[in-house]
Amino acid sequence: MDKYSFLNAAHTAFFADLYDQYLQSPDSVEPSWRAFFQGFDFGVENAEGFQVATENETVVIQVPSTGERVEIPENVQKEFQVIRLIDGYRTRGHLFTKTNPVRERRTYSPTLDKENFGLTDADLSTVFSAGEILGIGPSPLKEIIKHLENIYCSSIGIEYMFIRTPERIQWIQEWLNVNDNHPKFDADHKRYILKKLNDAVSFENFLHTKYVGQKRFSLEGGESLIPALDTIVERAADMGVEQFVMGMAHRGRLNVLTNIFGKSAKDIFSEFDGKDYEMEVFDGDVKYHLGWTSNRETNSGKKINMNIAPNPSHLETVGAVVEGITRAKQDHHFEDDFSKVLPIVVHGDAAIAGQGIAYEIVQMARLEGYGTGGTIHIVVNNQIGFTTNYLDARSSTYCTDVAKVTLSPVLHINADDAEAVVHGAIFALEYRMRYGRDVFLDLLGYRKYGHNEGDEPRFTQPKLYKAISKHDNPRDIYAAKLLKEGIIDEGYVKKLEEEYKAVLEEKLEDSRKEDKTVITPFMQDEWSGFTPALEDEMMKTVDTSYDKDKLTAIAEIITNLPQDKKFLRKIERLIGERNKMFFETDKLDWAMGELLAYGSLIEEGHDVRLSGQDVERGTFSHRHGVIKVEDSEEEVVLLNQLKDKQNGHFYIFNSLLSEYGVVGFDYGYAMANPNTLTIWEAQFGDFSNGAQIMIDQYISAAEDKWKLQNGLVLLLPHGYEGQGAEHSSARMERYLQLCAKDNMFVADVTTPANLFHLLRRQMKASYRKPLVVFTPKSLLRHPKVVSSVEEFATGSFQTVIDDAAVEAKKVKSLVFCTGKFYYDLLDAREEAGKQEEVALVRIEQLFPLPVESIKEIMAKYSHVDDVVWAQEEPRNMGAWSHIMLHLPQARDFRVASRRFYAAPAAGSSTRFKKRHQGVIDYVFDKSKDNMIRQ
Repeated sequence: MDKYSFLNAAHTAFFADLYDQYLQSPDSVEPSWRAFFQGFDFGVENAEGFQVATENETVVIQVPSTGERVEIPENVQKEFQVIRLIDGYRTRGHLFTKTNPVRERRTYSPTLDKENFGLTDADLSTVFSAGEILGIGPSPLKEIIKHLENIYCSSIGIEYMFIRTPERIQWIQEWLNVNDNHPKFDADHKRYILKKLNDAVSFENFLHTKYVGQKRFSLEGGESLIPALDTIVERAADMGVEQFVMGMAHRGRLNVLTNIFGKSAKDIFSEFDGKDYEMEVFDGDVKYHLGWTSNRETNSGKKINMNIAPNPSHLETVGAVVEGITRAKQDHHFEDDFSKVLPIVVHGDAAIAGQGIAYEIVQMARLEGYGTGGTIHIVVNNQIGFTTNYLDARSSTYCTDVAKVTLSPVLHINADDAEAVVHGAIFALEYRMRYGRDVFLDLLGYRKYGHNEGDEPRFTQPKLYKAISKHDNPRDIYAAKLLKEGIIDEGYVKKLEEEYKAVLEEKLEDSRKEDKTVITPFMQDEWSGFTPALEDEMMKTVDTSYDKDKLTAIAEIITNLPQDKKFLRKIERLIGERNKMFFETDKLDWAMGELLAYGSLIEEGHDVRLSGQDVERGTFSHRHGVIKVEDSEEEVVLLNQLKDKQNGHFYIFNSLLSEYGVVGFDYGYAMANPNTLTIWEAQFGDFSNGAQIMIDQYISAAEDKWKLQNGLVLLLPHGYEGQGAEHSSARMERYLQLCAKDNMFVADVTTPANLFHLLRRQMKASYRKPLVVFTPKSLLRHPKVVSSVEEFATGSFQTVIDDAAVEAKKVKSLVFCTGKFYYDLLDAREEAGKQEEVALVRIEQLFPLPVESIKEIMAKYSHVDDVVWAQEEPRNMGAWSHIMLHLPQARDFRVASRRFYAAPAAGSSTRFKKRHQGVIDYVFDKSKDNMIRQ
């Protein structure tokens, strides 16, 4: 027992501090003390061999690791128990807060009653050194409990003890200890908060009276969001933030647009009045989905750029887009200081708990290719999702429990307590700016009406809505508080409201003098010089040629490994073969076509970003954009070694195993940086349907809905090679069905040179359109899939490739096809000896379909009466239905395809080969009708 004999003499504050340190991070405590504290905890938890101390008595514990028995003086033992009480508040205090403005909280056990920690009423007046841990010095137990109640169990409940970094925990605790986690705002600041609350409340009241029954998805019940956002923006600007990127769904969006982003109420009223748009080619969207960009000045005179991204009704989707926009701005404008751009994502409680993309976005936060230096997440918690109660909407305790994935602190705040909300917003901002990590604010309020203003919520929540109907709004609650404090007088709020509504009345009158609604393009500042293109413009040839000497210089770099590093023999051989392709055989393969496209754009000053699952090497081991040094696994990116020739940068990142979130991120990235070639590649093409919401709501429709251009490229491996139903088809038909007017490009190219020019066209055009490319698998190393250096240097993108190997007058069958199937038909034609009588024409661009070029080719073979459309996909898939829709002459084509199937391909290799060969046979012999034979 001599080892711990100084327990009798040492100052109790020392043990208090040491035990507190142990509770937060056991490994940070010296091993013998750790063993001692483990023994104490074991005794407390198991009550075996542990004597409850009384006056002049000691407690005896047994150290588990040594069996040693140690006497603890009563005063030291009591200190430990008080520290356990403090730790209880820190870890579980959030469960016992006053954070729900309209409901009683659920009950949790055990409670934080002092008796649960071995303390009694007799201890309330005893002074404990443990008070020093809280920053209040040695204090009576009753004062310590009062302090803890104020910090952890008032209008703010905080979860943070799961964080594994002691320094961050300590910073949070010190922040909370100031003023008992209660703000001390001066009178002017309080009046300012009241003004922002009045703006929020009055705006909703005005719309409610002027547009009776119209959907607006009001913020009522959560109006304190407005002072929270205002606080973040104003203070962030003072801390050096220059740009803000925000995403939120429909609820409260109009309020935020007007009162935070400065969108004119006149424009919002025009949208409410349902006027047509000024542009004929623009279909628009409902008012609470539109994006907005503004440049404004803060109260302290700081100039800031603010963006709220357009969003669909698919909740949480916009979060991924916001992160991508933010990262693009950081890479482009603030590469050395990501803190200059602040992403803010506003969630609904049901959505953040129920939508899987929320997890995907949070999981990106600390990844090299997707991090944005910390996001402030704010939940406008209505405690209900449409008609679904929160108890039916999640299994977790809180809707924000996804925050624990990245060990992010969460503040649960009573949304009726405006000062607490602003206080929490200050905490969130300071935490993000200090640590560059995510932080969550959960604002517990309510929804005054139904899901929309015409919905009846009492059908499903009669008790809740009875309480809500009698509940004052946050402005009136706060005004009563300030009136009681003597900060405002009786007529103060009425005057505020009258002044604000007078401005709205003026804007309403102005809006009704105009005939059309004008939609301002989102992030117009990033899109200077880019003009939206109609289909005619999309069909014009873009000059994508590239100087041969410059191409050679790039090839020198990307076909030679650094001499001072050791690489795998297979890599040395592969890079050596690429060198021979360019400098000896003049037969460049698919990977060379792709890498030279990137290199040429980088040399011209464009950045290139390539992201997706396994893209660094490539799913099929063709790219090797990142090469590993054998011994150290140091990463070598040859495209970033262009030295003085390099004006741009090559960013390539293996993504997390996500499609939805990553495509959303990359779409946002392309949205914010039109001069970067932004590419997402699917591991296999069919996996892209995991991102179907992004494809449907953004990629295919954003320009029509929101006046947004975007040049994102999707590379989708596609081709029937016997790999079964899941790895054959990229579901070409789905993309083609989405094609309309001028919304995107879709291509299925067959040569490395055409890929080179297609990718270059994305950056060389004066407009931006999404590009979907069905890329090959077996063709990556096919001996016939090669191009010459000359084709790269002087060629251009070919939308259709005629058959140069035949003489038109000798042709008896004209076969149109696309993609990899061309090479299957090419080999079959040679085997059948029909090189002269069958012409194989490749349609390289499927949308916009080059109808005039196809007609010209058909005129060239006008004597041919057997015109065939050939595809390896089933009849109900692939490009056939698309060709029929856009090319009237196709109705007379003979169609060679698999018959109608539910699954894209057979799992049996024998059955696959039989079906595949059946289609090929029918192409060259119309008597072999594969639709009957299969």
